[in-house]
Amino acid sequence: MRGMKLVAAAALCAVVGACAKEAPEQLAKAPPSPVGMPTAPPPPPAPRYATADAISMTGSRIAGAPGYTYAPPVMIATDPGREQYDGKEVSPVKLTQAEPVSTFSVDVDTGAYANTRRFLTQGQMPPQAAVRTEEMINYFRYDYAAPKDRSQPFTVTTDVAKSPWNPGTYLMRIGLRGYDIDTAERPPANIVFLMDVSGSMNAPDKLPLVKTALSGLAGELSPKDTVSIVVYAGAAGMVLEPTNDTAKIRRALSSLSAGGSTAGGAGIELAYRIAEDNFIKGGVNRVILATDGDFNVGLSDTKALIELIEKKRDSGITLTTLGFGQGNYNEALMEQVANKGNGNYAYIDNALEAKKVLGEEMASTLFTIAKDVKIQVEFNPAVISQYRLVGYENRALREEDFDNDLVDAGDIGAGHQITAIYEVVPTGGKGWIAPRKYEDAPAAAAQARLAEAATIKLRYKLPDGDTSKLIEQVVASSTLRTAAAPKGDFAFAAAVAAFGQVLRGDEMMMGFGFEDIGALASDHSRQGRDNFWRQEFLRLNALAGSMKGG
Repeated sequence: MRGMKLVAAAALCAVVGACAKEAPEQLAKAPPSPVGMPTAPPPPPAPRYATADAISMTGSRIAGAPGYTYAPPVMIATDPGREQYDGKEVSPVKLTQAEPVSTFSVDVDTGAYANTRRFLTQGQMPPQAAVRTEEMINYFRYDYAAPKDRSQPFTVTTDVAKSPWNPGTYLMRIGLRGYDIDTAERPPANIVFLMDVSGSMNAPDKLPLVKTALSGLAGELSPKDTVSIVVYAGAAGMVLEPTNDTAKIRRALSSLSAGGSTAGGAGIELAYRIAEDNFIKGGVNRVILATDGDFNVGLSDTKALIELIEKKRDSGITLTTLGFGQGNYNEALMEQVANKGNGNYAYIDNALEAKKVLGEEMASTLFTIAKDVKIQVEFNPAVISQYRLVGYENRALREEDFDNDLVDAGDIGAGHQITAIYEVVPTGGKGWIAPRKYEDAPAAAAQARLAEAATIKLRYKLPDGDTSKLIEQVVASSTLRTAAAPKGDFAFAAAVAAFGQVLRGDEMMMGFGFEDIGALASDHSRQGRDNFWRQEFLRLNALAGSMKGG
């Protein structure tokens, strides 16, 4: 990496896989310099990636070399109708007799909550496709017991309560909590900031907020960590070689400006290449992509980008995506790319959220403690007649995927929490689906285990492992008989779940509205270590209620 000079390296080269040595020929064909400007000198032999001491991406060129000019940033009008979401239908009710097994991948993303907050604080209801209830629930911390040691990287907590919105159903909660990691025991981190500095990022809630977010993370580095900075607009280039000098990182960030088209695929290729060149064996190797997701040059097809990310994750380099901005925001791309990159997705709508994600939750964001985590619940039809999973629609797996270690699933970071809630109907109770005339009675095996309402199984791999481990836990039928209205943490989690489902237009909420949600959450909003965020939830719920009229 020594002696690298600036090269206006071809994004096209990275996208189509052409060799870096082709860059000089491509540059030689560039249009002549404007009148009165010196002609650019012949480029030196191309290094593995373009770099410069100080560099800003503007237009479709990399500015910084003598003789190169660029257009000033241009403010781009945004159209809310251009935002892209990949919403799924609300999970359907399942008849336990026909489908006793539910399988899904864990999800630690929180982007949908912050994005919903952005809509509500601007006086708009979020699109239903933008709301993922599991990300709303997982935005908050709950009082789950911490692991006693690292032999099992997370604890499993289960509890049951009566549903606040349906007198005939119960809520079954599954909570996972990963172990926390002290600063002294953190492994070294090789982090590549991959920043979109195209014209679409030229807005106060985009590139300036990216700089704030990543400057905050730079201040959390330890002496054994390194950061590199890659930027992309019409082309991709390196702004900063690996360093742990916080001042140098912040200077490089502050020098950036926005303009031009968006060759996101080229940026991703280059970022992974740099991460590979500086790979830390036994450490954290992660690319952090900050963008509005509006890729419009080169490899811009979502499916093709996902395929590229899937190939890269096997190298041991993970991908976190940070979404910014509005109007042209491509949330569908951001969320899917993070899932396939064995990372997490967050939406940054303000400086406080930047501090939360990349400051307070940095360990969770960067340090994986368990990977390919899957949950499978088998309900006993003699005890539970019907059920539905609240959220996780885009994380559903086939039953046979659970035992297949080749099937990718979600990862858990240090200190992460994951909550899943099922709504269930006891056998003999009135469910959503009427009894069938020709339905068989539960099998003898189910009748013989009336003490068991469900069996929960979890599979996970250690960060450096290829073979999964199994955890199995039974939910006793007695928890249904003794269940009361949800209290404390459970009540707040139920309120957030209801908030998400109501925003999604869930027709099985039995008229439970924002006023009911506020009442359920208010008594429990001051508990836990995230009191500020819980109080904010109450305000957001009230805002939604005022727009909907209750």
